[in-house]
Amino acid sequence: MISIIICSRTQIISNYLFENIKNTIGCEYELIVIDNSENQYSIFEAYNMGIEQSIGKHLCFIHDDLLIHTIGWGYIINRIFKENNNLGLIGVAGSKLKTKMPSGYWNCPSEFKEINIIQHLENGKVEKWIYGFKNGTISEVVAIDGVFMVMKKEFNLFFNEKLKGFHNYDLNISFECKKKGFKIFVTNEVLIEHYSNGEINNSWYESTYEVHKIYNRLLPLMTDDVENFNILSLEYFNGKAFLNPFLNTGNIIKPIKIWLKLFRIKPMEVFELKYLKSIIKFYLK
Repeated sequence: MISIIICSRTQIISNYLFENIKNTIGCEYELIVIDNSENQYSIFEAYNMGIEQSIGKHLCFIHDDLLIHTIGWGYIINRIFKENNNLGLIGVAGSKLKTKMPSGYWNCPSEFKEINIIQHLENGKVEKWIYGFKNGTISEVVAIDGVFMVMKKEFNLFFNEKLKGFHNYDLNISFECKKKGFKIFVTNEVLIEHYSNGEINNSWYESTYEVHKIYNRLLPLMTDDVENFNILSLEYFNGKAFLNPFLNTGNIIKPIKIWLKLFRIKPMEVFELKYLKSIIKFYLK
């Protein structure tokens, strides 16, 4: 059985999503909807509540604003788990590499992305994102997107409730999975359509900093087939990309800590000196 767990922004999910799940899953399932219409729970708390209530062998976490196109997707998920004993987590989008520097899973070169999804954008456009899967229908990754995640219940993975809000639960559970020595796969056999795009705001930057702080000793992560790649170059790039908007959240000490890490990678770069001036200027306001 698959336990489908949804943290819902409304008291009940739409009938459209309910019928879509029923008509596509193709196997025995239960539906657990956590009513979070009043934002009384973080997504970490809501998902853990769903885990505690579940009776299924596999736990599927999905957003409440998607459509699943693949008929029999539950059977596909069960088959992939059955064929891979040490598999802890399955998704439809992820990456083969994750830096120690705060960043999204997608902040890596395209050759390390494994994605198969139909995504609606804020400008009204709809795009099908297809990356990777050069060697078949599944690919190993180190982190996945939270829009669709399925994990094995017997491995006792839980979300870290020290983290708050609604961001980075996917990095959190990916890192927990890797910390316990389990593998993470993405598959292109399950196609979903996602009707909203994630928002990168101040709370995302705060959450991203915190989740990387918690798992600092685990990072960086990469799959065995990532070879001859200059990880320090990407660490530097991701750190730079994170710094300016993070400073705009009102933090002082945390950006300085990231700046010091950048300085250790490339001492006396022009960027570091300019950024130090911006930190001082911000502090003196």
